[in-house]
Amino acid sequence: MPTVKHSLTLKGHRTSVSLEPEFWDAFRACARSRGVALNALASEIDATRLDGPGDNLSSAIRLHVLADLQSRLSKI
Repeated sequence: MPTVKHSLTLKGHRTSVSLEPEFWDAFRACARSRGVALNALASEIDATRLDGPGDNLSSAIRLHVLADLQSRLSKI
């Protein structure tokens, strides 16, 4: 599945993030479930990620979505 690029605003600056459509849907659902804007959640994730090689915002968002899903599944 090809990725889809969207612009987000982090710390007052625009940045683009490429995710697969399913990850965009899940990322939006994470933001809705927490009652925060997508940009706010992206900023939180951005602030906690490491700045190493291969540690880009798109990957950090995917890992956040995975962790959120795993957390919800463990409560079942």
